[in-house]
Amino acid sequence: MIELAERHTFKLPAKCRTLIELNTSDEVEQLAFEEPYYLLGEGSNTLFLEDFQGTVVCNRLLGVCIEELETSFLVTAAAGENWHNFVTDLRARNIDGMENLALIPGSVGAAPVQNIGAYGVEVATFIEQVTAWDISEKCWVSMSTEDCQFAYRDSLFKQHPGRWLITSVTFRLPKDWRPVTHYSPLNQLSDNASAQSIFDKVIEVRQKKLPDPKVIPNAGSFFKNPVVSNALLESLLQKWPDIVYFPADESRSKVAAGWLIEHLGLKSLNEGDAAVNPNQALVLINRARATGADVSRLAQKIMKHVKEASGIELEPEVRLVGQHGLVQLAAEK
Repeated sequence: MIELAERHTFKLPAKCRTLIELNTSDEVEQLAFEEPYYLLGEGSNTLFLEDFQGTVVCNRLLGVCIEELETSFLVTAAAGENWHNFVTDLRARNIDGMENLALIPGSVGAAPVQNIGAYGVEVATFIEQVTAWDISEKCWVSMSTEDCQFAYRDSLFKQHPGRWLITSVTFRLPKDWRPVTHYSPLNQLSDNASAQSIFDKVIEVRQKKLPDPKVIPNAGSFFKNPVVSNALLESLLQKWPDIVYFPADESRSKVAAGWLIEHLGLKSLNEGDAAVNPNQALVLINRARATGADVSRLAQKIMKHVKEASGIELEPEVRLVGQHGLVQLAAEK
């Protein structure tokens, strides 16, 4: 059995039977993909709750290619590239658009799976094409934005985990750049804020709110911000006039899960060494020796309190892996 604690940022004690480091795309076609298997990037959105009785495939493909066109840049990045380093490199080259997504942990290949987003921007906005190995059909595929079926923190890849091994992502970044600053605290910036000022502000805020996983093990936002009907939101506003929310579409709104957790007095909760982060309630942390059972109990307790108080069912954003693959958490009974 091979240790996995250093392979995921929550650093729970877990092992797997086999581990494969994927360094070139030529190796992909040679992999057997015998079940159970799990595709892993930098492990910033994965928690191994217990020993995984299969093979973990670590994507370490590297390389970035930039093509300048008349009205845009086409940027293709290998799936194993570190996301923040990729965004930082684009900013250094004065290629704008990704600045709101700075300091999000993880790899380029994980970005389309979660359709990562922050401060009013989703990565799907810029994705032109995803190249992947179709494990079921044993062939290469090039998928357009429409093919990927992107939604809030969702995609075809997330709906069918383990079907495709993403090897590269191509982004189209228009030269006609406009700042996105309508989300707090970016709305404190001037109307003509530069991409650099947004980049700097995002990093400043994230460093203040989110613990560095190298210092305090965590997996970033543990829960999704729930999307609720405007009718439910209206009833919640009568109960809690200061509830934090954002419009999602004409009939639904996105409620801040962190606000719900904090407002319900759950920031002091812990189960063993798994605890709610005192600075940002949406983040769960490993204080030292947390186990998968600790994390599961803590998350379920939070889900139960929120459900009873608001009628909202929180859903984990992180991917939870058990003995044989992904597992789903339900609120405590």
